[in-house]
Amino acid sequence: MLSIESISYAYNKTNVIDTLSFTAKKGAHITLMGESGCGKSTLLKAIYGLLSLPKGKIVYNNKELLGPEHHLVPGHPFMKYLAQEFDLMPFISAADNVGEFLSNFYPNQKQQRTKELLEIVGMTAHAKTHVRFLSGGQKQRVALARVLAKEPEVLLLDEPFSQIDNFKKNELRYRLFSYLKKQNITCITATHDKNDALAFSDNIIVIKQGKQISARSPQEMFANPTDQYSASLLSEINIVPLTFFDPAREEKNILLYPHEIKLKKDSPTQLEVVAAYYNGTHYLIKAELHNKSVLFHHDSYIAPKTLVGITVSRTIIEQRARI
Repeated sequence: MLSIESISYAYNKTNVIDTLSFTAKKGAHITLMGESGCGKSTLLKAIYGLLSLPKGKIVYNNKELLGPEHHLVPGHPFMKYLAQEFDLMPFISAADNVGEFLSNFYPNQKQQRTKELLEIVGMTAHAKTHVRFLSGGQKQRVALARVLAKEPEVLLLDEPFSQIDNFKKNELRYRLFSYLKKQNITCITATHDKNDALAFSDNIIVIKQGKQISARSPQEMFANPTDQYSASLLSEINIVPLTFFDPAREEKNILLYPHEIKLKKDSPTQLEVVAAYYNGTHYLIKAELHNKSVLFHHDSYIAPKTLVGITVSRTIIEQRARI
């Protein structure tokens, strides 16, 4: 088990990680989420052993992992880290990059392993292409295959699909995370992409200004949003007064996703539509009441300046009112 125990780290006396703690069991997939600059990348560097921590410690299988001051070459042999600026050799082929750290004493095994990894990342057709001729997304896929070459026990990924187009990204996510689960590899991913977090995480850790503000399963985090910051990482979110739906209720704001708000003709709350944005399967409607904006989904276009009534199921209202 990997255990991060009350670690802190500062740049220029400003805390980037502030007494942060969590654990990751063998084979678990942990997702780190938060706005840019919140400390996700710094946390991955600290876990990998690239930073000297002034406070706290990182433990793996009951052994403390030490920083660069204790190692001639920073890092840990059982762990691999893929940074946003992936380090590839441009003047050799994609296959040679992937097989760089595999033993030449077993050429057949090396060739088979390289082929397997290129298939996982969808780069078989470019195996012999020099990296300098590849696109940014193709380079990122080669870098992913490379960090898997010697099959680490722990894999740290920093925005691993940021340069890959959606057409390739969705297929790659399924292949990669299925492979990691099958091989029981612990994975910690820093991402802005809610699809990475919701579909493939065992646990989502939300970080704000270096502090952990939430650590829950994706199902629990999405179903029971407790704060606007965390909820907004997974979807558009509304902060709506309870009195919108029942004037007799207490003066309290609740968090609602756009898909939870429905139209109701005889609702006491009538809003004026400001804009409608087509989103493929639905329209995202923006409406206002007393300068308060509300976003909701609807299956057809609603023209600006149209008055609409809104409602939310009683179950959701009662659930959110208790939070």
